[in-house]
Amino acid sequence: MKRIILLALCLICIVGTCSAYQLYLSCPDSVQVGIPLKCSIDSNLPAGTTFDVVFYLSQYTATPIDSKTVTIQEHAVDMSAPTIYLLFETKGLAGGQYKVEAEFDGSEGGKLSDDSDTWQLTELLDRSGDITITSPMSQPISEALRIEGSITKLGNEGVELEVRGPDGRIFGPQYIGTKENQRDGSGVFTQKVTVTQPGEYDVYFADADGFIGIKTFTVQAPATTTPVPTTAVITTRSPTTVPTPLPTTTQSPLSLLPVIAALTVIGLLAVSMARRH
Repeated sequence: MKRIILLALCLICIVGTCSAYQLYLSCPDSVQVGIPLKCSIDSNLPAGTTFDVVFYLSQYTATPIDSKTVTIQEHAVDMSAPTIYLLFETKGLAGGQYKVEAEFDGSEGGKLSDDSDTWQLTELLDRSGDITITSPMSQPISEALRIEGSITKLGNEGVELEVRGPDGRIFGPQYIGTKENQRDGSGVFTQKVTVTQPGEYDVYFADADGFIGIKTFTVQAPATTTPVPTTAVITTRSPTTVPTPLPTTTQSPLSLLPVIAALTVIGLLAVSMARRH
């Protein structure tokens, strides 16, 4: 009887294992900082299953950097769901060890088989510290875009440049020559790329060993002179004061007494003269 019970338990375990779902998360073991981390997910989970894929900085503690929600789409019952691809941005991150993990709410994760791969470690390789930029990181559009600097221990081997701006790629990828600095062995480079509009421009550097890093330049719009509004000046004149004319003296008619006196004198003179004759 005990043997029968043990056999039944073994069959249940076998059936349970066969009926479990599988999920396989795959990411590259390493990637250069600045290049998106591309991961893939293959599974036979039923359509509608939803879970999160979290991108962690994995050092002393796990610090989440980004998270993406995944929902399994319709597929044939006896076939796996179509492969799902996820991209995690690494621009601006420090080099080091990171982790990508599929996380389920509740008991969904318990439905996966033991051979499922739900997490993976990846290394971000950072060589951007080898790049030294000597031209201004912020430039007026009239002078942009001057890309000048050096790369540690590059010598005369040349460097590959690619420039991407608001409208996408505007230069490269193209190798340009470098001149060895005899003092430290670095490779000195200089390149002028014509730009037609302001904004941020990412310059990607690479050499024979692969991707080095990204440097971001800011191109400023031409300075515009703001017209000063002209204020109309209204001159208010004080009313002219017209002097009040002096009153005109109205001369009264000659008095009659002087006239009578004059006539009297004339008459007397006439009489006197008559007597003489």
